[in-house]
Amino acid sequence: MQIGIATFITDEGVSPVDLGRALEDRAFDSLFITEHSHIPVSRETPYVFGEGDMPRVFYRTLDPFVALTAAAAVTTRLVLATGVALVAQRDVIQTAKQVASLDLVSGGRFLFGVGAGWNLEEMRSHGTDPRTRGARLEESLAAMKRIWTEEQAEFHGQHVEFAPMFAWPKPVQTPHPPIYVGGGSAAALNRVVDHGAGWLALGASPEAIVRARRLFASRGRSDVKVALFGCPPEDELIARYAEAGTDHLTLMLPTAPKSETLSTLDTYAELAAKQR
Repeated sequence: MQIGIATFITDEGVSPVDLGRALEDRAFDSLFITEHSHIPVSRETPYVFGEGDMPRVFYRTLDPFVALTAAAAVTTRLVLATGVALVAQRDVIQTAKQVASLDLVSGGRFLFGVGAGWNLEEMRSHGTDPRTRGARLEESLAAMKRIWTEEQAEFHGQHVEFAPMFAWPKPVQTPHPPIYVGGGSAAALNRVVDHGAGWLALGASPEAIVRARRLFASRGRSDVKVALFGCPPEDELIARYAEAGTDHLTLMLPTAPKSETLSTLDTYAELAAKQR
């Protein structure tokens, strides 16, 4: 099982350059980072990851493609991943170019984690109807695959539409960077089967991962990889996820200044070494 780090990179914590170097120095396999373009001040959507107010890291995140490019420039081995990119509220053509460009400058080290999103006010600010976000995400993935793999790409869907175009660069990885679909709903798992190389599990128990693997196999997708986003740093729990068949586990790293982050990573590296 590969072990990496999941975190929020913000203007108040360690820089992506320092973090990338630290992860590679400590033999971690990957860096998964979150995305939120903004958080509306007035909102009705409840905070879905816990009780109380939404933590400030949600509205201070750096753009994930900029942050991962900075980390790519100072590393040579680290897998760089979005966890997740909110594709349903993004411009499809521009996102396809960002993905391909990051894959190129990193030498083929980008993993594209995607999700439909949960903050309704955030997506409405981008002109996305929350009721259509799942369908929009699916069309966006299909359209981007054409941009990445075809010399003259075109797409005509209900939510995504463009005439034949030239669009370079193409990704280094063939046919394109692996797409890991986030979410635990039935629709999200179906999306994994139809569009993904992997499932990016958030808050899933080891038992849920076992059940999902059975589902994927029953749908002819025993090749699906499973990545766990943000595991607590606990020996016994990490071992249970490994036994459940998790291919890639990321430990949740709190957002903090450099010195505190490096100290935490030293502890995490000791946990990771026990699993190797």
